[in-house]
Amino acid sequence: MTSPVVIIGTGLAGYNLAREFRKLDAQTPLLLITADDGRSYSKPMLSMGFAKQKDADGLVMAEPGAMAEQLNAEIRTHTRISGIDPGHKRLWIGEEAVEYRELVLAWGAQTVQVPIEGDAGEWVFPINDLEDYARFRAAAVGKQRVLILGAGLIGCEFANDMSVGGFQVDVVAPCEQVMPTLLHPAAAAAVQAGLENLGVRFHLGPVLNRLQQVANGLEAHLSDGSVIACDLVVSAIGLRPRIDLAAAAGLQTNRGVSVDRELRTSHANIFALGDCAEVDGINLLYVMPLMSCARALAQTLAGKPTAVAYGPMPITVKTPACPLVVSPPPQGHEGTWRVEGQGSDLKVLCHGADGNLLSYALTGAAVMEKLALNRLLPPVMA
Repeated sequence: MTSPVVIIGTGLAGYNLAREFRKLDAQTPLLLITADDGRSYSKPMLSMGFAKQKDADGLVMAEPGAMAEQLNAEIRTHTRISGIDPGHKRLWIGEEAVEYRELVLAWGAQTVQVPIEGDAGEWVFPINDLEDYARFRAAAVGKQRVLILGAGLIGCEFANDMSVGGFQVDVVAPCEQVMPTLLHPAAAAAVQAGLENLGVRFHLGPVLNRLQQVANGLEAHLSDGSVIACDLVVSAIGLRPRIDLAAAAGLQTNRGVSVDRELRTSHANIFALGDCAEVDGINLLYVMPLMSCARALAQTLAGKPTAVAYGPMPITVKTPACPLVVSPPPQGHEGTWRVEGQGSDLKVLCHGADGNLLSYALTGAAVMEKLALNRLLPPVMA
């Protein structure tokens, strides 16, 4: 019997790769293994659920049984991999050995957690998958005040969503502006102002020192001495690619699982894509590069080795209070920034020494110019 292609993970990376592979190969045995319940959903929707009044079940696009039928695949849910044995082309689920023809790591990234003093740790919620979202929705019933840790892309998206969803929102982050690693200060100020117009309150600079339960909810004590009353906390301080199992198996890792342009790890029959993968030195935690990788890797698994290429990879941030599209500068490139526009409608452009466009951030009405600007951008990875 032919060993299956095994994909670990049923998020956007795993399921989209399986769909692309099945377009090219309908017969090779396909096994998907996931630690969660295997329901198909779009992760970007997690930060739109309150505005759309959708609980976790409402975000589900397909149950695992339907996905198994659609993909002509076996899907094993609530199953954790305990080890990978590249030399024998098998992985371990406890004492059970599962052989593979090729193995694909699509297990994503995990939330960064920081220890918080106090007695209210159970009220701190990371929201990184559908099950996390379901737990938070259940805890949020009847609550009104949310504290968000982190002012990056995810923190700002949740601030917009939960504010529209009827919550009083405070954001705490030890930075001088929102999305500090992504945005020019002018664009950041426009987004922050848009969120503040919704009622979001920002506390930029201090960190959360202690979270404690009081009679009417929680008290968050910040490092600057201020105290914020809240009912629950969302932790949105970042993601870290999952690499532990790969490293334990002897695969090369860096920030993510290191792969070449064919998404091949340091072992020939093991591949990686999505949030866990560092492709030719680049780790992008966004949907567009994931989809490019899924199409390329499907070709490789179907017998036609294909290198992935990244064109321009603009990021649409879900902050309707101040629409935002940003295309960060390519690695190793520096340029000169110019800010055009006023108020919330800004076009922030970065040009290289040769005058060519390297990067942009568009806010408000200026997001309408993204298609024209995309044509001027260099590829992220040609």
